Order: sequence, then structure tokens, then C-alpha cells
Amino acid sequence: MLLKITFTQQRRVRLAQGLWLMSWLAVMSGAFIFCLGVYLKTELLRRAEVMDNTEIHVVPNILMMVGLVSIGTNWVATRVCQDSLDASRFPRWKLLLMAWFAVAMLLCCLLLAVVVLSYALQGRLEESLKVGLRNGIRFYKDTDVPGRCFQKETIDRLQMEFRCCGNNNFKDWFEVQWVSNRYLDFTSKDVKDRIRSNVDGRFLLDGVPFSCCNPASPRPCLQYHLTDNRAHYSYDYQAEELNLYSRGCRQALTDYYMEMMNSTGPGVLSVILIQMSVLVSLRYLQTAVEGATALEDPEGESVGYLLEKGVKETFEDVKANVLDILKFAQVDPSAAEGSPGAEDAEKPADNTTEKAASPTPSPAS
Repeated sequence: MLLKITFTQQRRVRLAQGLWLMSWLAVMSGAFIFCLGVYLKTELLRRAEVMDNTEIHVVPNILMMVGLVSIGTNWVATRVCQDSLDASRFPRWKLLLMAWFAVAMLLCCLLLAVVVLSYALQGRLEESLKVGLRNGIRFYKDTDVPGRCFQKETIDRLQMEFRCCGNNNFKDWFEVQWVSNRYLDFTSKDVKDRIRSNVDGRFLLDGVPFSCCNPASPRPCLQYHLTDNRAHYSYDYQAEELNLYSRGCRQALTDYYMEMMNSTGPGVLSVILIQMSVLVSLRYLQTAVEGATALEDPEGESVGYLLEKGVKETFEDVKANVLDILKFAQVDPSAAEGSPGAEDAEKPADNTTEKAASPTPSPAS
């Protein structure tokens, strides 16, 4: 037996009581994980318009699923703790507990996967934001196009909330026409010249939307002719950093989401420790109570353990059981053709018939 401990009746009762409290703590931890997943999912959906794919949603989806299953699993653990004090009611949990241990181990593995994915998906998150923000900036002017009419509001609110500008920086606005044609005076010489100077016939200018303006700037916001030092008094294009937000929105959103997901790491690891403690304690309680029942002395001493055999032997037993289950589930193709025993049984019958049909030689006279 691996890591065996001797339990008296009093120690079994204390273990059951402590495990009952720990199981309810695990239930609350499951609720915390679920709420964490819902919060992260909500934040991702709020910025869905500036994301190109939803791969990052796997993290909150796993958190929500694990949270709900953890609530149900640990509630079952509380019931097991109560019934462990009654020798007549505990045996009904014997088969269910094996499935419970498997589910609890799977929950711990999934929570570890969430921690790993939080770091591993950073590159995918950046790429998704890069493409999504590029499309959002390109459709900024389409306020009268169905499906894009709220894109301008989304981008403006995003830039003001996260104090950012453009995809990588404010120069991204120089490469797109972000002013709708309905607000351009095509009789103006400046407008005509700008459209003619562009191969695609777009109205490009070295300006940005108002949401890029930094309120901390000591001077009124400059939105247009940003690269022309002569267009503004006492202005230096290279040194005027406070006029606009210098950080791009892709970096701002990536930092925001990664900080959010990374901050969940310690909480998730704490839940894993609680879940593992419940799993180990319940295993000791199960084996100790079953040992006392087997000795037909519910109030006597019994031995609790984690594994009845060594790790290698236990793995081999589990492997053999799984293979037996798989073999049992397979259909024997020869069964449809008839069993060999039936064919062998028919052969003697045929021989008997042949012998009966053959004439018996008469004795010599």
C-alpha cells in the first residue's frame, strides 16, 4: 500500500468533518472559476468587433465549464462525507467514487491547461487584434453602411478608454481614408488635389480622429497637418509627444487582456491545490471506511491509503481493465457466420447419416 495511514474511529470522523468543510470551500472555488470565465468572456465579447478570430475564447470557455463541473463534483463530495459516518449508507458510493476521482483529476488537468494557454495564446491574440483593428480603422468612415455603422463609435470609445491611437501608432490613420465622402466638399481645390494625388482615389491626409487627442497636452489638440511644422505655431513634429496618444491600440489591448489572464493564474493554481487536497483526503476517507467495514468493526482501527499497490502495478491494472473494456465492446465478426462448435457438431451427425445410408454387407453363406 502506498502512503498508508492508520485511522481510529475518532480520526475518521475528524477527517470527514474537515473534508466536508474543504469540499464546500471547493464548491465556492468552482463558483469563483465560473465567474472568472464569465467576466473574461464578457470582456472579449465587448471587443469582438476589433478581433479577427475567437481562438482566445477557449480560455474563458474552459473556465466556465470547469467551474460548473467543479461545483457539482464537490457538492457530491460533501454528501459522501456525510454518509461516511453511516456504515449502511456509505457502500452505495463505492462505484460512483471511482468516476468521481477520474472527473476530479480531469478538472485539475484542465485548470493547468488554462494556465498554460493563457501564456501560449498571446501570439494568436496579438495577430487577431492586429487584423481586427486594421479592418476597424479601414471601416471607420462607413457610418451609413449596414453592419459597419457603429464601427466609428467603437474605435473612438476604444481609443479614449485605453488612451491609444491607431493599430501600431497614430501614423496608421495616414494610410486610410477615415473621412466619409458625404462630408467632403468636392468643389474644394484641396480635396480634388488630394484625391488626384492618390492612385486609389482616396482622400488621405496627415490627420487623426479627435479620439486620439491626449487631454494631458498643454495645448489644444492638433488633428490635421501633423507632419507640417509650418502649419502650427511653436510646433515640432518630432518632439510633440503629448499632443496625441503615442501607444497603439493593439499593444494596449494585448497588455490589458494578458494582464487579466495572467492575474487569473494564482487564483487558478489555488483552486487546483484545493481540488487536489479534496481528492487526496476523500481517497483516504474512502479506503479507511471501507477497511473498517471489511473488518466488520465500524468503530475499530483501519488503514487508509492512496494506492493499494505501487504506481507501476496500479498503472498496469488500469491499463488491463481499459483493454478488457475495449475488447468487450468490440463485435466478433465470426459470430455472424456461426460458431465453429456448431459446425463440428454437424459433422458427426452427417457421418452418422452416411453410415446409416450405406448398405450392410450380408454374411457369407
